Amino acid sequence: MKKELDKDYTPKNSSMANTVEEMKNLGKQMENLRTNKELKEDNKIPDPVQRKTRD
Repeated sequence: MKKELDKDYTPKNSSMANTVEEMKNLGKQMENLRTNKELKEDNKIPDPVQRKTRD
């Protein structure tokens, strides 16, 4: 049996976008993210590796 949520339900955890407009803006920001290589060329430190693959 599926539990129905109220139309105004908001999850207690955080979310990246609350509206479609925010989601569109986030998509535009993500399209313009610089790669690790580009960051290194500007002498900036890229994000650390989150997960190493197994050999």
